[in-house]
Amino acid sequence: MSFIASLNAAWDKNNSLLCVGLDPDPAKFPAHLKGRPDAIFEFCKSIADATADLVCCFKPQIAYFAAQRAEDQLEALIADIHAKHPGIPVILDAKRGDIGSTAEQYAVEIFERYKADAITVNPYMGRDSVDPYLAYPDKGVILLCRTSNPGGSDLQFLEVGGGVKLYEHVARIIATEWNTTGQCALVVGATFPGEIARVREIVGDMPLLVPGIGAQGGDVEATLRAGRTQGGTGLMINSSRAILYAGKGEDFADAARKAALETRDTINRYR
Repeated sequence: MSFIASLNAAWDKNNSLLCVGLDPDPAKFPAHLKGRPDAIFEFCKSIADATADLVCCFKPQIAYFAAQRAEDQLEALIADIHAKHPGIPVILDAKRGDIGSTAEQYAVEIFERYKADAITVNPYMGRDSVDPYLAYPDKGVILLCRTSNPGGSDLQFLEVGGGVKLYEHVARIIATEWNTTGQCALVVGATFPGEIARVREIVGDMPLLVPGIGAQGGDVEATLRAGRTQGGTGLMINSSRAILYAGKGEDFADAARKAALETRDTINRYR
């Protein structure tokens, strides 16, 4: 299935808009995993196995793996999720953005080496820097639009003419011109519910990946009211640290499941 088809199926099957971000920090691992050469894989696999029926997608952040020279464990993790939890899409959060020839190699890395179902991409080098990802017609391309960090306003909130903000322009051109495969989505941070509502108004039912709840303080109710579609879906609401590190002992996966269940159910209260 395509990324969007898988996402729609997961929204329905698991009754969930929750995306669990897999950002493994070995310094925060339970003691029994520390020092193991496969600790990152085992930690993330355990989290995925414990929460797969509660999520609409998983989102490993590539920097956490690359910094530990654990790219092989990332490959193994994505393969394991696909094998054990078919139908749950994996978004590789890499925020790639470069000229066409280099982007072609990034697309090979993400979709052929890691076999991710979707990739986060920085659109600010223009359409030709995004085309290599769109050459994979079933893969998701999730483009930064209005990010959750405070400094995002330095550029994204600038007016580009006629009172239109840059993030609004980005949303519009992606929804109307760039989405040639029908597999595009946008990143819009939960820390700016007003902008989520504006993006939803611009792009219709296009999926939105929403970081910023949990440890970053985004408001779940405000996010849902601003960003859900009429059908009560349309969102991938990411939580990472609040779920990954809910427990510190050998029962860390059980604690993560409990936190994920609470988060999913909180989200569903406002759908």
